[in-house]
Amino acid sequence: MSVQERKERERAGRERLIVATARELAEQQGWDAVTTRRLAERIEYSQPVLYSHFRGKREIIGAVALEGATEMAAALRTATSAADGPRIQVTALARAYLDFAEHNPAVYDAMFQLDGGLAFAHEDTPEPLKDAFAALLESLGEVAGDGVHPALFTEVFWAGLHGLATLTRARRLPPEDTERRVELLVDRLAMV
Repeated sequence: MSVQERKERERAGRERLIVATARELAEQQGWDAVTTRRLAERIEYSQPVLYSHFRGKREIIGAVALEGATEMAAALRTATSAADGPRIQVTALARAYLDFAEHNPAVYDAMFQLDGGLAFAHEDTPEPLKDAFAALLESLGEVAGDGVHPALFTEVFWAGLHGLATLTRARRLPPEDTERRVELLVDRLAMV
């Protein structure tokens, strides 16, 4: 291995460490607790080293969001791959989405609530975000209905899931009724 390859591997390792540490700190204490100074202390590198990877917290949030999008896409595909029939598949997708949001609140915030400097629904949208949307579209596109554009239907269904996730987490909706809400969303919107 050349010196250059070793340096690149070490740099990539430091970058993964920064993102993992930011994510861990955000999940434990919230995104307000994630500062470059705290991250530098936790990873035992100087702030200039941290800034050599990311220009600031916004880019770190963006990196966590991209990692989360990859994980969410995988979770959605796993949940829907074993489902037999459109109704079971859409229900599995909705449950997997809400489970991801519930079990990864800081990552979910990085993806959909905070400014990570990422473009959504644009030609320069990063590939992990496009793939997460594609994971939704794969199950929802076929139940959009006659004359309804599959991507538009997916956006509306996604908005419903996002609303359920954020309102439940904010304690605006009682969590014990989540399953009934999923059933209503699937029955009335997807009509499967």
